[in-house]
Amino acid sequence: MTHDHPDSPTPEQVALDCLHAGIDAAHPRHVVRRKLSRDGSVLTVDGESFDLDSFSTVLVLGGGNAAGEMATSLETTLGDYLSGGTVVTDTPAETETIEVRPGDHPLPSERNRDATEDILSAAEGADDETLVIAPISGGGSALLSAPAEGISLDSFRTVTEGLLRSGADIHDINTVRRALSSVKDGGLAEAAAPARVVGLVVSDVIGDDPAVVASGPTYSSRASAEDASAILNEFLDDVPADIETALETLESAAAPSESAAVAGGDAVDSENGTSDSGVENVTNFVLADNWTAIDAAAERAREMAYSTLVLSSRIGGEAAEVGRTHAAIGVESAATGNPVEPPAVILSGGETTVTVDGDGVGGPNQEFALGATRELQGSEIVVAGVDTDGLDGSTDAAGALVDGETVQPEDRAAARAALRDHDTYPFLDERDALIETGETGTNVNDLRVVVVGGTDEENSSK
Repeated sequence: MTHDHPDSPTPEQVALDCLHAGIDAAHPRHVVRRKLSRDGSVLTVDGESFDLDSFSTVLVLGGGNAAGEMATSLETTLGDYLSGGTVVTDTPAETETIEVRPGDHPLPSERNRDATEDILSAAEGADDETLVIAPISGGGSALLSAPAEGISLDSFRTVTEGLLRSGADIHDINTVRRALSSVKDGGLAEAAAPARVVGLVVSDVIGDDPAVVASGPTYSSRASAEDASAILNEFLDDVPADIETALETLESAAAPSESAAVAGGDAVDSENGTSDSGVENVTNFVLADNWTAIDAAAERAREMAYSTLVLSSRIGGEAAEVGRTHAAIGVESAATGNPVEPPAVILSGGETTVTVDGDGVGGPNQEFALGATRELQGSEIVVAGVDTDGLDGSTDAAGALVDGETVQPEDRAAARAALRDHDTYPFLDERDALIETGETGTNVNDLRVVVVGGTDEENSSK
């Protein structure tokens, strides 16, 4: 997805090239090719081998933004050893053996629930001669979604929407999802027991905790109903009655076993997420994460003769303020050479939030970009940010790119109003500042780029 330029690239082109390189590196077709291989009957996943001849059935069951493309790549890798399977995703993919079910994101829907129930049913049919390969990725918390017994889909959806609009971070949101779902918190792996389960995780969460990506379908963390209740009470004014009842029931059921669970502990391999936390014969491999995109973006910048600096892969907080801070770092770099000497590309990842008040249209990366303009006026610095799945918030844009001319003096009041009303999409659209990639087929969190100065070749041509 990178581009060749006949002349020295402009800062805008540099920013877009870095973003495209990051997204492309995290695409499942590249990820699976890098981390999985098969030699005869031996499947190797990130250095660990599995003899496919020792299984009578090989199923692919999972969900998320990247699950469809992962299914396509897995068909090629597994060949005739593949028995079948089902994944649910919002990004269509061409497959022959694995059924790719369409779903909705970011809110759970009836077709998400129906597909997930079919996936759980297929898992329940597995036995000790079955290998279940579970492609799990960002977006799976909504896509691979089936409320626990006694909870309606409407209530589950209401709570999810309320938390997303409240500004709660993804860890809090997924704590609630794990407690309220029949497939999260190891539910898929538990349904497949005693099968051998291999989770293939494309991570969109800070820290790559497999219990958090898609709310952990193949990784049990013993989600606390008490924690979920506290989060709901903190961020929502009203909690549906069926959810309150379900959480009370879960709290009562968990009370006698909590001390034993703590005493027993979990055996976890930090490299591949192997865990015996309530489910046996499960190994989780993180195949790609935010660093996959950041590293590729940095490499692309260096190819174009830019110095690079990665701030962090773990940046969160209110999007507009994060944007303003990134822009300020760029301005400092241009003025003093700190923290990196221009020409430079400054990168970061993570996931920002927007505390929504009203009915504005936009997303965190659009607020990030528009927030940055408050520091950019009069500068030649470019700031851009995207959600690597190609859909920022509930919009069809991946994010936005801005510079010192995006907001003219006469537009400053309108820019402030757009940020205040969380209505950034129309403002940026009118100024051709939106980045539109379409659904990318992957999801490894947000990727942000600040371009400071030009290369020597570019400067000499001016």
